[in-house]
Amino acid sequence: MNPIHKITGKLANTSRKTRIVGAGALALALCAFGAVATAPVVQDDSDVQVVSVAENLALPNLSEQIAALQQDEQQFIHEERVRSGDSIGTMLSRLGVNDAQAQNFIRSDKLARRILSLKNGKRLQAETDENGQLLSLRATLTDKNSAPTTLTIARHGDGFKASEAPAKLERRVEMRSREIVNSSLYAATDANVDGGSIPDSVVGEIVKMFSTNIDFRGDLKRGDRFNVVYETFWLDGELVKTGRILAGEFINRGTSYQAVWFEDPVTKQGGYYSLDGKSLKKAFLKSPLEFSRVSSGFANRVHPISGQWKAHKGIDYAAPTGTPIRAAGDGVVDFAGVSNGYGNMVVLKHWSNYSTAYAHMSRINGLRKGAKVSQGQVIGFVGSTGWSTGAHLHYEFRVANVARDPSGLKDLMAAPLSKGELARFRMAAAEMNHRFSLLTPGGNAMAAR
Repeated sequence: MNPIHKITGKLANTSRKTRIVGAGALALALCAFGAVATAPVVQDDSDVQVVSVAENLALPNLSEQIAALQQDEQQFIHEERVRSGDSIGTMLSRLGVNDAQAQNFIRSDKLARRILSLKNGKRLQAETDENGQLLSLRATLTDKNSAPTTLTIARHGDGFKASEAPAKLERRVEMRSREIVNSSLYAATDANVDGGSIPDSVVGEIVKMFSTNIDFRGDLKRGDRFNVVYETFWLDGELVKTGRILAGEFINRGTSYQAVWFEDPVTKQGGYYSLDGKSLKKAFLKSPLEFSRVSSGFANRVHPISGQWKAHKGIDYAAPTGTPIRAAGDGVVDFAGVSNGYGNMVVLKHWSNYSTAYAHMSRINGLRKGAKVSQGQVIGFVGSTGWSTGAHLHYEFRVANVARDPSGLKDLMAAPLSKGELARFRMAAAEMNHRFSLLTPGGNAMAAR
């Protein structure tokens, strides 16, 4: 029998009683009391009609609900870290996976097998059914030479499929401040004073950033200090890689040196600048070759082919054939091809009226006129084409198309920011200057954002 739900209520009687008071009586009351007061009239419950309503309610069938839940496949997620001496069998066992087919696939598939290269401490996440059959397996692969990727091994029908996709990383901005206490920069960066040490890669960039002003071997003094703001990238709460230094400040012997990274959102050009907007990068490299020797300088000499005494309007760098040649500065390709006695040659136009020329190349690195190049980019390779007696690079530095001795312009700075770039830079610099103030002693220091 279905249960009966009883609803009880009170319905007001439609009959209405009205009391009529005579005018004389009202006047008498006013004379006697001088005022009239009214009060609510309490309704008599005997005037309310009571009605009972009965309704049948159907209860849910619990046995059917339990049966439906039992028919659904249960899925479980397990997470573990790689341990020393792990095999694919021991890793899957700790993850609750009891699936011989999955093990065989991981051992035989080229992409899936990369999961065996995970280092100690790296995370693995597995999804299984109630019987331990593998549904999916995920891990993040990190390589110094490439961006982190997520490797996924997932069940597809009667088999498995491995896939790889860029990992979605969380970007953080770290802020650190250190004081030199024993004249050692690296000892200061290892100090765990604000929740973490500073990565060696960041320390190396600090040295590069300020090495034109500070001799880190002999100039450091106890009490010197530095502040640094840099990027880190995380995945599932684990540090994956360290990014770019966004700003740095070094106080050496009472003098403050500051640098801010600025990439213009319009021109997409980036570099480090002082807080007043001056580039900290030299306009040109000291040499277009990393490892070489000067075989002939910028001076008069006896030409090796003609035998005549004449001016040598460039610098010759002796190096083996195939040695990479780097662009001395940012610029645009003005010429790339064969030029008589110069052989294979590239000419780059830089800012203002500066240009550089690279001759006798064995091969030009796919450049065409009008292409943009950045400082340090490989533009070709050392050779002995044209009027050359041996493998070397003939390098010319020109001002208004007139060859000049580049050693006399070694302190030339990079192109200054335009008015529009400078305005955008000042906004970025103001934020970083504020961060520096938070990191200084007595400031409201903040370890990370």
